[in-house]
Amino acid sequence: MPVHRSGSTRLRAFTTVAAVLLAVLSLPRTTPPAGAAGGAPGVPPRGSAHMGMGVAAHDGVGRGTPTGRATRTEGVDVSSHQGDVAWPALWSSGVKWAYVKATEGTYYSNPYYTQQYNGSYDTGMIRGAYHFATPDSASGAAQADYFVDRGGAWSPDGRTLPGVLDIEWNPYGDACYGKSQSAMVSWIRDFLDRYRARTGRDAVIYTATSWWQQCTGNHAGFGTTNPLWVARYAATVGELPAGWASYTMWQYTSTGPVVGDHDLFDGTVDRVRALALG
Repeated sequence: MPVHRSGSTRLRAFTTVAAVLLAVLSLPRTTPPAGAAGGAPGVPPRGSAHMGMGVAAHDGVGRGTPTGRATRTEGVDVSSHQGDVAWPALWSSGVKWAYVKATEGTYYSNPYYTQQYNGSYDTGMIRGAYHFATPDSASGAAQADYFVDRGGAWSPDGRTLPGVLDIEWNPYGDACYGKSQSAMVSWIRDFLDRYRARTGRDAVIYTATSWWQQCTGNHAGFGTTNPLWVARYAATVGELPAGWASYTMWQYTSTGPVVGDHDLFDGTVDRVRALALG
């Protein structure tokens, strides 16, 4: 026979369910840590940034192909976006040097770093590592330590280039990472000083002129010590950031063969080797 509940029994059941729902809704909400995947709609997950990520959007893409290749040396830069890289194919196409993303902030290490870093070396390339800076997540010194400890160190073997500080538009938020121009200069100096103290080398600075002007006030204080790797997707390198009369490397496209990001070293392969030797 069917069991009929009294009105008081149904009331107690309803009250219990309501109390549980209220307790669940009252639980504190947590915010994902800075290194967590995901984020606001349209914002890429932390760790996914790569060299030149904002160049086309902010500076556009010019027409034409760089000239003077006889006195310049072709290179590439790679990150986890490329996965396992076909290094023999790149070598055969004329690429003689490479940079591999090692780290980002103090929360991300490239899972393809070993294949990319060792693979380029094994084909005969001169190679180095770069760090994607996120000045809003940790100090410059802390990020330099994280980088050096996870692939960004240097060795005087003639095949290892000094580490690169990749400082450019913030893909996760404010272009200048919420810092004033003077605070950004101080952050960059903090990173560079710690990198030199740890490795004995001055790090290369990768940036775009327009970002440098906007976020450092076109600071001219690093040109005498730190080689410049400038980003501009066009047939000519254009205006350089203040403090540098010339560039050492130039990222000229994000649509090159085999891997997208291709670069030119301003000199023959002997000059690349000289930078590696220090």
